[in-house]
Amino acid sequence: MRLLFCGDVLGRTGREAVQEHVPELRKRLKLDFVAINGENAAHGFGITAKLCGEFFECGVDAITLGNHAWDQKEIISFIDSEPRLLRPRNYPAGTPGRGAGIFTTGLGKRVLLLQVDALDDPFAAVEQELARYPLGGSVHAVIIDVHAEATSEKMAIGQFADGRASLVVGSHSHIPTADAQILSKGTAYQTDAGMCGDYDSVIGMRKEPAILKFTRKIPGEKLSPAEGPGTLCAVFVETDDATGLARRIEPVRLGGRLGQTCPAP
Repeated sequence: MRLLFCGDVLGRTGREAVQEHVPELRKRLKLDFVAINGENAAHGFGITAKLCGEFFECGVDAITLGNHAWDQKEIISFIDSEPRLLRPRNYPAGTPGRGAGIFTTGLGKRVLLLQVDALDDPFAAVEQELARYPLGGSVHAVIIDVHAEATSEKMAIGQFADGRASLVVGSHSHIPTADAQILSKGTAYQTDAGMCGDYDSVIGMRKEPAILKFTRKIPGEKLSPAEGPGTLCAVFVETDDATGLARRIEPVRLGGRLGQTCPAP
């Protein structure tokens, strides 16, 4: 199978990058499944039902969220009705929505997409889902989005799931890391996929208000997304049909300011 995970989509420029590049990537790379992290899609803070629909229309199969999941209050009532929209799996019992989902591709393959963050024990949540849906058994691919700050925690979860997931990829820090690799037991891994947004910024936000937030300790202008050309940052993985483990992982960076890279078909 061929999988694509796009990092945190931030504001209008991030949405435009996804809408521009995902349709062509689906064709060029013959993608079976595309997931994005959409928790910053609505002007940097959360996501709306309308934006979810726009992402699905351009070829996105599923959306993960994170610590900004509830910034747009409409999502609290919407998320239960949209199985393609996932919040972190390790949120407390009774939280609206779901933290994992099974998605069937056009060729009938089953993909488990799971997200965890740092709120509660992410290792236990990962273990529960991997035990319930073993790779190569009830599902053909497993993608784990680790929405966390600490690079060590992301790497630890990658090693914890090695051999039991197709891809473990980090989100949240908005910077693409240079450690795309296949771990020793066959799981593809990258500490952070990066951001889909304007990199002439402070992690996607306008520079001046963000700098003032660090240099002055009094309330100032509210942070808002930078609006220059956006870069799509993503991770591409090709899996073995028999095992679901990774055969290939490559970063994707298209548009905007960063150095461009895209896998060969």
